[in-house]
Order: sequence, then structure tokens, then C-alpha cells
Amino acid sequence: ACNKKKKETWGVCIFIVAVDLDEVTFTFTELLKSINISVCTFFQFLKEVDVNMDTVSTKVDSTVSRLKKKYDVLFALYHKFERYYQCKVFLFPYRISAELSSVLVLKNYWITFLLAKGKVLQVEDDLVISFQLLLCVLDYFIKLSPPAMLKEPYKSSVSAVTVNGSARTPRRGQNRSSRTAKQLDTDTKIIEILCKEHDCNLDEVKNVYFTSFIPFLNSAGIVASSGLPEVEVILKQYDELYLKNKDIDARLFLNHDETLQPDVTACSQLERTPLKNNPDEEINIILPQTPVRAAMNNIQQLIMILNSATDKPSDTLIMYFNNCTVNPKDGILKRVESFDHIFKKKFAEAVGQGWAEIGSQVGIWRYKLGVRLYYRVMESMLKSVILGQVLITSFLFSKLLNDNIFHTSLLACAVEVVMATYGRNASQSDSTSAETDLSFPWILNVFDLKAFDFYKVIESFIRAEPSLTREMIKHLEHCEHRIMESLAWQSGSPLFDLIKQSKEREGQTDQPEPTATLNMPLQHNHTAADLYLSPVKSPKKKASGPPPSATSTPDVQPAVIPQTQKPQKSTSLSLFYKKVYLLAYRRLHILFLHLLSEHPDLEPLIWTLFQHTLQNEYELMRDRHLDQIMMCSMYGICKVKNVDLRFKIIVSAYKELCNTNQETFKRVLIREEQYDSIIVFYNLVFMQKLKTNILQYASNRPPTLSPIPHIPRSPYQFSNSPRRVPAGNNIYISPLKSPYKFSDGFQSPTKMTPRSRILVSIGESFGTSEKFQKINQMLCNSECQLKRSAEVGAAAPKPLKRLRFDIEGQDEADGSKHLPQESKFQQKLAEMTSTRTRMQKQKLNDVNDTSASEEK
Repeated sequence: ACNKKKKETWGVCIFIVAVDLDEVTFTFTELLKSINISVCTFFQFLKEVDVNMDTVSTKVDSTVSRLKKKYDVLFALYHKFERYYQCKVFLFPYRISAELSSVLVLKNYWITFLLAKGKVLQVEDDLVISFQLLLCVLDYFIKLSPPAMLKEPYKSSVSAVTVNGSARTPRRGQNRSSRTAKQLDTDTKIIEILCKEHDCNLDEVKNVYFTSFIPFLNSAGIVASSGLPEVEVILKQYDELYLKNKDIDARLFLNHDETLQPDVTACSQLERTPLKNNPDEEINIILPQTPVRAAMNNIQQLIMILNSATDKPSDTLIMYFNNCTVNPKDGILKRVESFDHIFKKKFAEAVGQGWAEIGSQVGIWRYKLGVRLYYRVMESMLKSVILGQVLITSFLFSKLLNDNIFHTSLLACAVEVVMATYGRNASQSDSTSAETDLSFPWILNVFDLKAFDFYKVIESFIRAEPSLTREMIKHLEHCEHRIMESLAWQSGSPLFDLIKQSKEREGQTDQPEPTATLNMPLQHNHTAADLYLSPVKSPKKKASGPPPSATSTPDVQPAVIPQTQKPQKSTSLSLFYKKVYLLAYRRLHILFLHLLSEHPDLEPLIWTLFQHTLQNEYELMRDRHLDQIMMCSMYGICKVKNVDLRFKIIVSAYKELCNTNQETFKRVLIREEQYDSIIVFYNLVFMQKLKTNILQYASNRPPTLSPIPHIPRSPYQFSNSPRRVPAGNNIYISPLKSPYKFSDGFQSPTKMTPRSRILVSIGESFGTSEKFQKINQMLCNSECQLKRSAEVGAAAPKPLKRLRFDIEGQDEADGSKHLPQESKFQQKLAEMTSTRTRMQKQKLNDVNDTSASEEK
């Protein structure tokens, strides 16, 4: 065991040195074989070897990250491919001759896919495009296989093709594959079945087939007279590709090689329901979705949501535009068209020259979905602006709709949601999406958008689009965190100009966000207008007239702000700082619990120094990361308080936190274009700037402690309890359960129970008449019980108050009677739909009334 450990250590050290020196003369698989270790174990061992923060360089980190992403994608695709191939497509094992069997076809098929993927796909960690290519290869092989080897429905489809004109007529090389490409124009039955089975978009898969796979076959020269690629030829070409890349030999998946098997201990356990009372009853197991299935489901759900949307402004939006003092329609359409060309070009460049054509086509489709989501969210967002600011002037409404940054941010956010939906992580172990070439903040570069401006739209976007999946909400929240921790603090960010203006408004005593508000709950009632038009404010108290609507055009002129009036405080800056403080304290608290839980008195001191730095020494954040300031604050306080906590220990604990990057503490800006470790930054920059302040904590009169921020639930984690409809109506609506269930084979955590499915919900088909019969039966039973109570002389229970729309600003909570024209059905239905809380409150009132009458 000792020799094995030593051998593994040597192997890891050789890998690190070879990568650092650009002297890699071996493939990654060869290294794994020589030290007899699996991919997952190697990655874990490499992490353990990096005991000091400078053992593994960022260059090695990047190489390992690329290998891990590639492995995750290949692993997910192979297991999806193998399972489906053996269970759904081919009779396995099946042998027609020595040259043709289902095992040989499987080998041929997988290696052909690997070669195609490596030759034409630059973004090899794109799970969706890779899977679409896998389906294209499968379609090709099914058509060239004997019907006797296939299962239904593929057997019948291939037989029909054979009768109408055999797809296996011997032809040679390029002519053969060209003819196959032409045949697919009229024969799409198999690809349609495959797309339906896997919830794939047919047009996308056909686009990959025509623009990438068929040209690959034509140029590679691997097709034999039977139409099937020659095994020797594809093995030789793949071997050349594998030796060139020096990474993973994915052919070994076919042999279930130990080096490519996942770590069993790292595999997630199947989720089980709570144990039932009867031990003999079978325990239900919720089968986890595979990465491929989950990705396809998310994409299909997004497409279904946007099927009803258009890539042009709706009639409602047009009416909003017409009510503006300056109609923004032309500017919006030109902007969308301009970014169409830019996005298509940038996307094609990102996926590589080999996929230039398909990259262009895929880019068109994804951008089109993004535009649909953009118009859909814009309409919803503008409605909330009108509802939230009833007296908003047409001038401010027009200013928002003519604001270029607002529209660019909103469009970029919509496209980012689409890109993230397609760019799902292939790893089942990681909770967050893996970084790819197309990951955020790639979209900011495409739209030439500042991160701080993009941040302004995120929360309004989430509130305006209730159909966003939980995964997409978490992704946008992760983007927001990325912006707050580093991206918004880059040189050239408008954030620094806002802070400077805030400081100059009333002198240096003014703060971006007063510390007194730290322990106050964060409000989420602001709109896009509040953030993008800030610090200009609508004169709500003085304005008059109706809001912009489809039926009336307000004639309200913009209010003139007197020159002596002080500039308004920036809402966007104030909200940003509040959110930064919350994020900063959360991070600090987690790290503090890891390291200093036995010194609870130090946490408020560290937080005070941390908060003081963000508020008064904000220039230290320029081109740096929030966590760098956090670690320096912790080290500085421990130093003056004589608590033994070394930077090495801080860094080791920090690496274990979620969403952290080793570059955060390995590469910190010291001065212009000079970077070094976090320790050097502390000694040369942080300590020099804050030495006087830090030493105050060692004195008998330390600085006034900053209040601990109020830690609310995330505004993006919507609860399952009913929510009140805005604009004053006394209506409460429970969140709609997701109706998108694409696979009977996989249960969903949001799957409805028989009871929840009986509830009526607007926007969803109610179902069969049996549910109405159940309601009638429940009403009859309730009515019978009332009659029996009356017959025995018992006091009839007081009916619960009917939920009514506001009448003269009142509801029926004050005990008013039902309207005389209401039917018994309406009254009983109101009783059924009352909440548990109101029922208990009514019963309590009944008891009190009875007691009072008995005393009389």
C-alpha cells in the first residue's frame, strides 16, 4: 500500500511538472494506466497534494478543469448511448456473421462518434450539441443495419426504407455518403423517432446532420463499400487525434476500463421517501435523472414556454410603445437585428472553425429563442412597472423604453437563460454548472455590456418570468453573485463613478449605504425603472393622470426639478451595496464557522473591518475579488488579537467552500499588471492601506462595531405558500406546479399528488369531468351534514366568509354578510377554498361567541 501511494504521488508530481513546463510527452490515459489509478481518484488525489496554495499552478488547474469537463461529457454520453443501444435499438448480442454483429456495430458506432466529435467540435464540453451529434451517428448506423438486428420501431422503419430503395446498395466512398445525405431529405422517420424518444428538437438535430456529420463523412474517407465506416480506418484516425490531444482515450469506455469508471463513494445515493409505518411495504425510489435526460427536459420545457411567444413585439407592447413621448419601436427592432448578426458571428467563433456553419445555424436558433423570451419578459416587466408606480409619468416611462442599456441588459439576460439551458453541466456530482467557453460572462462580451448594468435587470427578470425553472433561477443568482464579488469591480465599471458621485453629493461623510440599514430587511419592491432611471426619480406625489395604457394616452409633462434641489440618491448603488454586504457576511460567516467557531467574539470585529473596507476603501476592490478582502480581514484581526491563524489554514478552508476558485488566492493584483499570492497582497497592499484601522482593534477603545446584516431567505427561492396578488385585490394564488413531465421513467420532485391535482388552477387544463363530480359530491356531503345538525337542534356553524374582490376598498374580513344574490353553491365553494388558517380563526371566533352568549 505504501509503494502504491508513493507511485501515485510520483505520477501526480510528474503530471504537474510536465504541464507547467509544456513538456507533456505522454497522454493522460497512459499516465493513469502506469500508476493504476482512475480518473476520479486522480483528480481527488491532485486536490489533496495541493496542501500549499502554490503547489498547483493556475495553468495546471485549467488543464485539469478541461480534462474533467471532457470526461464528464463522455461519461454521460457513453452510458446514455450504451443503455439505449442495447435496450431500445439493437438485439444484443446479435451475430449475423463474423464481420457483422451488434457488438461490432456498437464499437464502430462509438468510435465514429468520437472521431466526428473530435474533428468538428471545438467546444467539446457542450453536452447538448455532442448528444445531437450522437443521435446523428445513431441514425446513420440504424439505416445501414440489417432489419433482423433491430428492435421495433426501427426494424419496420428500416424495412420500409429497404423496400423503397435499399439504403445499403453498395457504393464507394464519397458517392455513397453523398447519396445518403440526399436520401435523408425524404427519409426522416428514424431521426424523428430518435428525437421524440429523447425530447430533442428535430430541426436542430437535422441541422447538425446536414451541416456537420455528412460533410465529415465526405471528407474523412472512412466509408466502406457497405456504407459502414471501416473499423481499421477510424481506429487509425482516432488514434492520431488522441495522441495529438494527449488526453483521454474514450475507446476504453467500450471495455469498461477501470481508469474511466466513476468513484463509487462519490456517486450520489438514490433519494428515498421516508420509511412507512408498514415495514413490509415497498419503499418508493425516486430515480435520479441522467445529465442528458435532464438537459433535454429543460430545453424542451423552455421551447414549450416560448412556442406561444413571437420574435416580434406583441400588440400589448406596441400599445405601450405608442403611449411613449418618443416611440421606441424602431430603436428596439434595429437593436435586436444588430445583435442578431453579432451573436451569430461570436457563437460560430466560439464553437470553432470546423463547426462554423452549424455554429451559425445553432446561434440563429438560440438567439431567436432569446428574442422571444426578451419580448415576453419585457411585456411582463412593463406591467409591473405600471402597477408598482401608478402615477409614473409618460416621460419616465418613455425614458425607460428608450434606454439603450436597459434593453441591451434585458436582451442579454434572456439570451443567457437560453444559453445556460443548453449548456447544462454533464457532471452529476457538481451542484453548479461547469464553466465552458460559452458560460457567463461570455454573454457580456458579446453584447459589449458592463457587468454592473447587467446586474440591474436580474432580479426584475426573475420576478417577471414565473416559468423559469429552479435551475435557471439558481443560475441567474449565481451570475449576480459573480458580478457582486468581482465583475462589477473591474476597471471601467460604472460602479466606481456612482460611488464617486455619492461621495461628492454631500461630502465625504455620505456613504453608498449607511451601516444603520444593515440589520434591516432587504426590500424587493423595486422595478427596472427604479434601477435604470436612478438617480432620476418620478415626482410621484405631484404627478397626476393615469398610467400609460392601451386605452388612454396620458398627457403628463415631465416635472422640472429646481436647480437648487439636491441630486437624488442612486437606488441602484444603494441596492447593490446592500446585496454585497449580505453576500460578504454570508461568505465570512461560513468561513468563520470552519476556522474560528471557538472564538465567537472575533466575528463582529472581522465583519466591522470587512465592511469598513468595502465602504471606505472601495478602491482596494478594483480588479480584485470580494473573498480576497474577506480573507485579509480575517487574518488581520486574528493577528492583532494574538489568535494563531495562518494564511495557509485560511486558504485550505476557503478551498472547501462552494463556488471558489484557486486563482482567487493564487493570483491577486498587487499593482498594475503585477500579480502575486494573497499573502503578498496582504503585506504590500492591504496592511499598508489599513494598518492604522487594524491596530485600533488591539486597543482598549476599538472602533464601533458594524451591525450584522439581516439575513433573509433568497428572494429567488419562492415559497410554496399562497402569495397575494398585487394592486390591492384580496386574492391569494398558490404557485402552479410544473406541468412538464417528459419521461414516465423518471419521477419529478414536483410531481403532483392526487389531492394537489384536484385543485383548479388558471392556465392549466382541469382534466376530466370526474373531478367536477368529486367537487359536487363533497358539496352534497357538506350540505347533508348541515341539515343533520339543524334537525338535532345544534347551532349551525357560521359559514366562512366568501373571498370577494375589493368593494369600496374593503373585503369581508370585518364580518359582513354574504350578498343576497349569491347561490349556495358559491357559498359552499368559498368554504372549500378557504385556507387552514382562516378556518382555525373562524372556529376560535365561534367558541368565543358561544361563551359570551352562555354568560348572558
